[in-house]
Amino acid sequence: MNSGLIFDIKRYSINDGPGIRLTVFFKGCPLHCAWCHNPESISPHIQKMYNRDKCIGCGACVLACPEEACAMSPEGVITDRERCTGCGMCADICPTRATEMSGRIATVDEIVEIVEKERLFFDQSGGGVTFSGGEPLQQHEFLCSLLQELGSRSIHRAVDTTAFAKTETVLAVAAHTDLFLIDLKMMDSEKHRHWTGVGNETILDNIRLLADTGACINIRIPLIGNVNDDLDNMSRSAAFIAALPGAKKTVNLLPYHNIMAGKHERLGSTFDQRSMTEPDKTKQDTIVRLFADHGLKAQLGG
Repeated sequence: MNSGLIFDIKRYSINDGPGIRLTVFFKGCPLHCAWCHNPESISPHIQKMYNRDKCIGCGACVLACPEEACAMSPEGVITDRERCTGCGMCADICPTRATEMSGRIATVDEIVEIVEKERLFFDQSGGGVTFSGGEPLQQHEFLCSLLQELGSRSIHRAVDTTAFAKTETVLAVAAHTDLFLIDLKMMDSEKHRHWTGVGNETILDNIRLLADTGACINIRIPLIGNVNDDLDNMSRSAAFIAALPGAKKTVNLLPYHNIMAGKHERLGSTFDQRSMTEPDKTKQDTIVRLFADHGLKAQLGG
């Protein structure tokens, strides 16, 4: 497939694999993680985002909307989400970009052209391209087309994934991927379903499958207080990772923070923090030592 739906391209990334990287963010994800930092990535459709702080109240979007879905109010522009078709005319005319559309169709050729402009940074730093999301495996045909094209150009390829996909999809992508960055949320499937909307059986099976093939894997664990930072879950996670075949896996612990709250507001949705907190420094250090006890090097961030 020569085109797909993305919502962002980030240059000079240093936390999505080795070296300096370009990260392409795919739209659409089968999980609905309560802590998702990119809530605009979950829907597989183009969405409108509105930043009230940027709005100057000119009313251009109200006049431009063919569905009359926009209206001015003392709080800024109000959008009738049922009438809005996502055509983007309001965003096109907005002089301050207070209104933007999250999601656009991009082609393989377009992305490769952008990638080639960054090749110097890749060559000097040992970097490359990372495909993230959302969940890039949701658009696996488009992803594979990109991976194959970049492989033919000797550009390092990483896929940041939940690993929640069919076996054949995972294997097809693995054939053209140099590094997997895989999220491991928690080991208890019912808790996993409670916090993400899906069980974890498929995810754990696919991690084992990739390890069996000799794929290069980094494990990323979001570290969330009152969700998955308890020592029982961390011990089970460390034991699972340590038992995977092949070389010992790199483990990145990613402490929770609530930067997504502002994005939910711009999407017109509500962020429910529930009981989620950032683990304190003592808890973080304890978890790093726990992984070391299992022969694994865990580092905060990355």
